[in-house]
Amino acid sequence: MKKSSILLGILPTILFAQQLHAQDTVSTADLLKRIEALEAEAKKPKEWDASIYGWVRIEYSFDSRQSAYSREYQLNLYPLDEKLDAKGNDINDTGASNFLAITSRVGIKFRGPDVWGAKATGNIEADFFGNTELNKSAAGTGSTGLLRLRHATATLTWPKTAVTFGQTWYPTFVPDVFPGVVNFNTGILFNPFGWAGQVKVTQKLTPELSFSVIAYKDREFQTANAAGASANSATFNSSMPTVHGQLQYKSKSITAGAGAEYQSLQPVIESGGLASDEKVNSEMFFGYFKYANEKIIAKLYGISGGNLHHLVMIGGFAGYENTNGIESYKPTKTSAFWVDLASAHPKIAPGLFFGYTKNSGTDAGFKNLYMRGISGNRILDEVWRASARIDFKQNKFSVSPEVEYTAAKWGDLNPEALAKNNLKNVGNLRGTVRVMYSF
Repeated sequence: MKKSSILLGILPTILFAQQLHAQDTVSTADLLKRIEALEAEAKKPKEWDASIYGWVRIEYSFDSRQSAYSREYQLNLYPLDEKLDAKGNDINDTGASNFLAITSRVGIKFRGPDVWGAKATGNIEADFFGNTELNKSAAGTGSTGLLRLRHATATLTWPKTAVTFGQTWYPTFVPDVFPGVVNFNTGILFNPFGWAGQVKVTQKLTPELSFSVIAYKDREFQTANAAGASANSATFNSSMPTVHGQLQYKSKSITAGAGAEYQSLQPVIESGGLASDEKVNSEMFFGYFKYANEKIIAKLYGISGGNLHHLVMIGGFAGYENTNGIESYKPTKTSAFWVDLASAHPKIAPGLFFGYTKNSGTDAGFKNLYMRGISGNRILDEVWRASARIDFKQNKFSVSPEVEYTAAKWGDLNPEALAKNNLKNVGNLRGTVRVMYSF
């Protein structure tokens, strides 16, 4: 009887303990499920994401001779022709220098939810290279160091097709294949440069081969101004955008491509007091190649065409008188090529660059020339540039000295916009030291 009473007293305690243990087991399982759910949520791709990038960039440059330039002598183009004073001294045979940080930049890359089954990405980038030009011809007027839009794009990417809208590089500037020089001129005169508002459609033909079609309008960099024109009016007056096509092959170590474009611009809507619909029509062809491995980076680029002024190259177009009193236009022809060889070493990387460009003139009989590379009755025949550099890199900090020599051949202007008589070679030696800290 006594044993039965003890058992009856212990039984409720055992049952209560078992109930607590069961509850504890359920709580632990529930907790594990919650942890797994949180981990799964953390691993899910973010619908929206953004990252900031850019750099602080400071450059000191010294030139041995006066040059055609842009942006506070930051961007040198070609050495100026001989200019003799009354005593026979060359006025342009004098140096120049500057210390600038206006090429520092900042950008944002972002992505959001898929759109119509495509991955949606975007990019906005700016620097402080925007000016209302301050130079001798502007008599000291203008503003310097203004914030300037470089890129502003939105891209939709499907498995085999991508569409980009906005402002970005001219199609002839290939981000994977451009000179690795220290100078901010980035091989200008020999390699196209600039940005334009555009629509770009890229179709993958194979995993390595793609074809792109682009329609764009000039903006910051534009063609020369004809008589009676204003900045970029040739683009504004034209209902047709420039049309560009490009085929590109890209593998792990090789990038190669070729392309062509057609441009039709209307410089003015009024000529000689009369309505004008005259156009300057031009074609351009180009090709490029890059080979890169863990030791070396080799690049090659060539281009030939008419009215390449908007690509910051020599050339432009000519104006012809007509019996109806309205000026008509034809492009001048320009060709250029460059080669760049560099070490791929992550700490110390030397490099060499050589570029060459040639003015091939236009049809005889013009009255006016609207082009880059002319000064009065003197015109450029050819320009070449050679440079050597070393990049000293540590993490995202670099110090890069460079020596660059640019030579130009000037001559008297002949009826075909060529330099044929009284040829004169001039040269400019530029020394540059660049310091960059990227983020």
